Amino acid sequence: MTSAVVLQVNLAVPEKSNAKHVGTTGINKQPVDHPVAVRAPGPKRTGLHSGLVGDQIFDVEHHGGDDQAVYAYAREDYDWWEERLGRKLPGGLFGENLTTAGLDVNGAMLGETWRIGDELVLQTTFGRIPCATFQWKMAEPQWVKRFGAERRPGAYLRVVRPGDVQAGDRIEILDRPGHGVSVADGFHAWLHEPELLRGYLDLDLPETLKEDFRRRLKI
Repeated sequence: MTSAVVLQVNLAVPEKSNAKHVGTTGINKQPVDHPVAVRAPGPKRTGLHSGLVGDQIFDVEHHGGDDQAVYAYAREDYDWWEERLGRKLPGGLFGENLTTAGLDVNGAMLGETWRIGDELVLQTTFGRIPCATFQWKMAEPQWVKRFGAERRPGAYLRVVRPGDVQAGDRIEILDRPGHGVSVADGFHAWLHEPELLRGYLDLDLPETLKEDFRRRLKI
């Protein structure tokens, strides 16, 4: 069995964007060749925003914070999209901090924990919901709709134990909840069958995530 590893660690190189009111976006992530410290960034709007030291987030209303401290996307899913889009997709293009290999990111259970390298422990929270900035970055017709139709969102993660991360680090699954709801399942429910989210309120998940579910359900 192939070991799961971090292929790239990607940090923002800010660029101008007219997709949202903020004017600048951090979706342009480029690989770095040195260890990067990862810690819990705190509340979404008032904290440090990204979990990775040196990364930047500008749309702090919708991105970042403890439950979106780190974003991971699998190289295997990039390869799948490459075949369908007919173009090369370098790691970091989707705005992820960690480009992985050998790990079923979308098949991870909500609340699953991973150890990366010697110290860093992360926990999956939810899938990435596509936005206008992602549409602008990809320049593909109806990209938000197309991305949302597939169960390949990548995973947001919260920091359970801080530590450094660098390319080549091994990823080990420490704990996998038995509730059977994967990152891909949650993503699909949010976009297409929101009533399924009602059942997620009973799961052992971060309360902030459950608050998002309640807002989506308008309860």
